[in-house]
Amino acid sequence: MRIRLGYELKYTFTQPTPVILTLTIHHSRAGDLVSPDRLSTDPAIPTRAYRDGFGNWCTRLVAPAGALRIWSQAVVNDSGLPDVIVPQAQQLPVDSLPEETLVYLLGSRYCETDQLSELAWKMFERGPTGWGRVQAICDFVHRHIKFGYEFASPTKTAFGAYNEGRGVCRDYAHLAITLCRCMNIPARYCTGYLGDIGVPPVDAPMDFAGWFEAYLGGTWYTFDARNNVPRIGRVLIARGRDAADVALNTTFGPNKLESFAVQAEEIAGS
Repeated sequence: MRIRLGYELKYTFTQPTPVILTLTIHHSRAGDLVSPDRLSTDPAIPTRAYRDGFGNWCTRLVAPAGALRIWSQAVVNDSGLPDVIVPQAQQLPVDSLPEETLVYLLGSRYCETDQLSELAWKMFERGPTGWGRVQAICDFVHRHIKFGYEFASPTKTAFGAYNEGRGVCRDYAHLAITLCRCMNIPARYCTGYLGDIGVPPVDAPMDFAGWFEAYLGGTWYTFDARNNVPRIGRVLIARGRDAADVALNTTFGPNKLESFAVQAEEIAGS
């Protein structure tokens, strides 16, 4: 199948302001692009692309004072298959994990392993291991948190989401990631596109989605505690320790986000 993806952000800046954007489709999907994912601005201003420490494509620019529109639209080929399920995938002992995965066992800005370690071991020590343990964590988080866009907060952490019992997709991901790390399973945050493909449409404006990957049996696998079912058409933008590493926009000065729109839909007949 083919999926049309895109976004449009409109800002007002009070002065020239440096900005970092993490909005470009991940290099692992570059071969699937039918039309390029090219960031454009109005007014047209110089931009610079670079790869961050996690391998994500980022864009630097200096926004001029006044209004700035940022947008892109691309078409990507997709298998049309749901997220894979591998129940036999096993958890590796910590001393057998590759060095590059160890950072995803540590606490981070939104994932306080020290605050939730005791809870995690009480809840999941005696249950299944490997894939079954990660799925048990997703099942718990899915039940524990009530979803609502009105519950979104840029400062809410995994511990805060656990205590409040409500949040948005990034809160589900942060809590599940933290519980996995507490149980010695490397877990990393993902952001990207996830349209209503193969599921009933949601009566709400589309947004970018947050999910996570867990390292089991030598492979990173996708998990989604918010939806908690395999989904079709997931397109990755960026990965990191948590949402702080993959912020869609980081601005170094005062500004106002005037509007925000995201598109992710199957192209009919593809």
